[in-house]
Amino acid sequence: MFPADRLREIAFLGRSNVGKSSLINALTGQKKLAFTSGTPGRTQTINFYRIDGSFYFVDLPGYGYARVPPAYLLEWKKLIDGYLQSRETLELSCLILDARRGWMEKDLELKRWLEHHGREYLVIATKIDKLSQSEQERGLRALRQEGVEPLPFSAVTGRGVREIWQAITKTPRPR
Repeated sequence: MFPADRLREIAFLGRSNVGKSSLINALTGQKKLAFTSGTPGRTQTINFYRIDGSFYFVDLPGYGYARVPPAYLLEWKKLIDGYLQSRETLELSCLILDARRGWMEKDLELKRWLEHHGREYLVIATKIDKLSQSEQERGLRALRQEGVEPLPFSAVTGRGVREIWQAITKTPRPR
């Protein structure tokens, strides 16, 4: 089910409809590589996108609200947990937050899980273009209260693409 070629992987994690697929599309410069939708819960499997033949971007199903039966949500959780726990080629997790919403309990649980398991991660604040300058400052300040420096991103303007790429390339390789 997962690629067996041992290329390193960058995972994109976050609530449903937070902009994971849009971020992947912006980073690759391909508008329709990862499927995007205004309806939460459209990504229902783990999707691997091979980038330049050297690594994968991994788009995981969102957690939180999605109009699917509870059994689907449980299967997604098992799938994601299994991937995060056992994937040796996972180099970096990008924890995606909607800048307008800030930290929610499931985001904090995931952050704590990543830290507990020694997984490298970035926090990316999406939809930054939907906030005024003062709202952006306030929102980013609130995200920093959890001891991280969020990278602001907008799929509309492209803000943050260069900085996110820089952070990805500086990440140490898995042991």
